[in-house]
Amino acid sequence: MSWIVEQSISGLQELMSSGKRTAAQIVDAYLDRIVAIDPDLRSVVEINPDARSIAELLDDERSSGTTRGPLHGIPILLKENIDTADSMLTSAGSLAMLTSTPIEDSTTAARLRAAGAVVLGKTAMSEWAFFRSTSGTSGWSGRNGQVRNPYDPARSPGGSSSGSGVAASANLAAATIGTETNGSIVSPATANGVVGLKPTVGLTSRAGVIPISQSQDSIGPLARSVDDAAAVLTVLAGPDRRDPATSPAMVHDYVTYVDADGLRGARIGVATSLFGFSHHADRVVTNAVEMMRGAGAIIIEVPELTVESDLVRAQREILLHEFKSGLNSYLAGRAEGPPHTLADVIAFNEQHADTELQHFGQELFEIAQTRGPLTSQAYLDAVATVDRLARVEGLDKFLAGHELDSIVAPTGAPATPIDLINGDARMGGTSTLAAAAGYPLISVPAASVAGMPVGVTFMGAAWSEPTLIKLASGFEALRGPRPQPIL
Repeated sequence: MSWIVEQSISGLQELMSSGKRTAAQIVDAYLDRIVAIDPDLRSVVEINPDARSIAELLDDERSSGTTRGPLHGIPILLKENIDTADSMLTSAGSLAMLTSTPIEDSTTAARLRAAGAVVLGKTAMSEWAFFRSTSGTSGWSGRNGQVRNPYDPARSPGGSSSGSGVAASANLAAATIGTETNGSIVSPATANGVVGLKPTVGLTSRAGVIPISQSQDSIGPLARSVDDAAAVLTVLAGPDRRDPATSPAMVHDYVTYVDADGLRGARIGVATSLFGFSHHADRVVTNAVEMMRGAGAIIIEVPELTVESDLVRAQREILLHEFKSGLNSYLAGRAEGPPHTLADVIAFNEQHADTELQHFGQELFEIAQTRGPLTSQAYLDAVATVDRLARVEGLDKFLAGHELDSIVAPTGAPATPIDLINGDARMGGTSTLAAAAGYPLISVPAASVAGMPVGVTFMGAAWSEPTLIKLASGFEALRGPRPQPIL
């Protein structure tokens, strides 16, 4: 139905509050669109069979004079590594995970439900959040096959929250939820022409989410506007006893920071050393920076900000250690049924190599299995190296030293062709420093190159989401309507 296309969350609320539409009708419109469009995109792996009945109950609440907030009756899709204690599966795209189920909702799902959102279904993803093999194709999983980009089905949807990026872009839900360890929200955001907001690690709870890294994993929204992403973040953010990292998390109404004039007087650093992996992306973001300057931002180049090779090596070591520890702990909390450990998953893949390993291997799993506990000296040394290079001598130094509100860089190159033989052509991206530091990012569509979207990333200090939302919304207002895929 065409009326649902590019509807904002506030626009949907207006339709419901005026009586022009009901939550059930909105759910039906998105479900009709999924049926019509998604078979070619493969972004939605599973529909919640209770979605319409949930919407009807929320309509009854509204009719009786009760609404739960800005997400009341709003359909949201969750990445398939986020637990829901219902009839839907939580599999991380792996066939090995289809024989056990979560015993309770993730905090993410619980908070969305409490806020009145309709959990519409689950989005497909790069299997195991792209942490299985040393090469691979974004958006592929043994459970779902290959997710495809709505701007060009032959090109990558970005990873690992690929289905969430595609579904948001293709108007299959009001917004979607993704997870990021290093680029997994902002990569599909730039590839699919949507806003991707990766919060500070600990702002949103990871409880009930299939993990990679306790020090880097973060849960955040993908949406068609900064305003919509801010509305979803408002519901997701805050302390949670199930995730100790959230104890310092601050609660805000993040929508109040959306500001069409948000760039005026802002001090923006341009990380020119992070450019260079794509001349197309360089040109788009250079033009975006000039737009920011014209809107009153103060632009400061910070060419000294670099990603050191020692940082990359230490970050990888942290992920290998934390993945084994975190996954074993997570699996122990699932309902009865295998797998129970990383070793079980490795064995399953070997036994089902014709499906699970038909394109790529599981080298990262095998390496992670050899790693020791989080008390090992190799792990502790890596943590110290990352803290020094990503924070103390990295983002903290340059943000504070130049009194910057944010640092900007290209999010990534225009989406490259899908290649199930050789894997992704990894041209580059700029999420690594913020990923290693645990700091926030927002990617906003900036322009298109030959019909493919390219995003600009705003990165900031820990807990700087209010500032980043203000800046990103200011740029979004300058840019105008996002370039939509032709579907």
